[in-house]
Amino acid sequence: MLDRGNLSRRGFMNRSVGALMLAGLPEWYARDRFGAAARAAEDVKPTGANGKLNIGVIGVGPNPRRSNGLYSEAKKFRDRVNFTAVCDVDGRHVGHAVTQYKRDGFDVHGFTDFRDLINNKNVDAVIVATPDHWHAVIAIAAMKAGKDVYCEKPLTLTIEEALAMKKATAETKRVLQTGSQQRCEMQGRFRLATELVRAGRIGKVEGIECRVGSNPRSGAIKEVEAPKELDWDMWLGPAPKVPYRWAENTEKRGEDFTNCHYQFRWWYEYSGGKMTDWGAHHIDIAQWMLDMDGSGPASVQMNECAKSYSKGDGYNCHETFKVTHTYTNGATVEVSHGAGSVAKGLVDAKGAKWKDRAGKEQDGVNGGQNGLLVKGDKGTLFVSREHLLASDKDVFAPLKDSEKPKLYSSTPTNHMGNFLDCVRSRETPICGVEVGAGSVIVCHLGTIALRLGKSKPLTWNPKTNTFGDEDANKMIARERRGGWKIS
Repeated sequence: MLDRGNLSRRGFMNRSVGALMLAGLPEWYARDRFGAAARAAEDVKPTGANGKLNIGVIGVGPNPRRSNGLYSEAKKFRDRVNFTAVCDVDGRHVGHAVTQYKRDGFDVHGFTDFRDLINNKNVDAVIVATPDHWHAVIAIAAMKAGKDVYCEKPLTLTIEEALAMKKATAETKRVLQTGSQQRCEMQGRFRLATELVRAGRIGKVEGIECRVGSNPRSGAIKEVEAPKELDWDMWLGPAPKVPYRWAENTEKRGEDFTNCHYQFRWWYEYSGGKMTDWGAHHIDIAQWMLDMDGSGPASVQMNECAKSYSKGDGYNCHETFKVTHTYTNGATVEVSHGAGSVAKGLVDAKGAKWKDRAGKEQDGVNGGQNGLLVKGDKGTLFVSREHLLASDKDVFAPLKDSEKPKLYSSTPTNHMGNFLDCVRSRETPICGVEVGAGSVIVCHLGTIALRLGKSKPLTWNPKTNTFGDEDANKMIARERRGGWKIS
């Protein structure tokens, strides 16, 4: 949303464009992005029978829960949305959220069972911000209950669930947005990077490196009694029945060790580690750059990985890893903890090298820098949430109309806003289910390759969604405990 304050329209535009240029983006693109944001702000119409869209949030809690970020984004559209319900299996989180939302002026009701929320007539749409192993079950149930859905990434825990999400969205004709906000936000760096790559500015793409960071280690985490406010069996839901674990992080770096809130990311039972955490963002952009939305590679190979912790009482995602996805056109997408290439001589749109937080000029990027390094036969490009750099500043020259790739029907600058727009128009969001499911399937190909540990590539058919390997095909789906179904 745009907030001009006391500035004139011209003054606000100049300030906004100037800020984007200071961030290293070219002036022509800064003006284009400001124009898109301004048009979106002027094209606001109410939704819902009461003039606003009634939203329920499933999976809430204090920071660093992702739901708080999504709530903050949706609050920017107060003239269009109204929060009516929150839900969490931890009573402490429900109480915190009810207090927080009511303080902000929303008359919300708290629930501990998502089924009660999605069947509430005062809820039109839901935000799903639960742990990954619940995404598909809840999102599909919500769509079948007539709700539109904003589902946090990674969209699913398994390939089977991704296919079920596509089927349910098609059958119910509900709007589903995947929370891969890099397509809209981050000052538009990823969108511009994709436009430049698709326009051929660095030539034919030969390889993309997605640097996503290493997974943390925990060692053994002791079994303890779950907090009385937490329904541990419901938190596990379709996942295997195991004890609740918690241990204090005595180094005070990050959160305490557990197999529950937030740290579920580092357990394959509930997530996929950095492969589906940061990978869901960067692999999604790689798919976009290669014009492979809704499809995927022809094979995936495990190149290297640290031995995973296997005692069952600690984080079991591989600490370090590298896998390579190979597409039919010969392009590769390498995903690693940070074992990428060094790329020197990179500059921004002004031809300047980037500076670190201490103000020291840096010559290119190292192999561990989070982001995507795109190698073409005529040049190189690097994009992250902080930087957009290329091997030559001419890469950033204005795109001619004949060069501009058709990425989407509009140019959204706010991911939540795009979801709300599509709820009103019934159009497909920028990261609808075909995009979100396609990208998360590529993530799952990587985790399957790591967990199998085979030295030879696993062939993959993105049309039939099957491997050419019997062991890998067995990992497309998982058993669900307790009768929880996705169909």
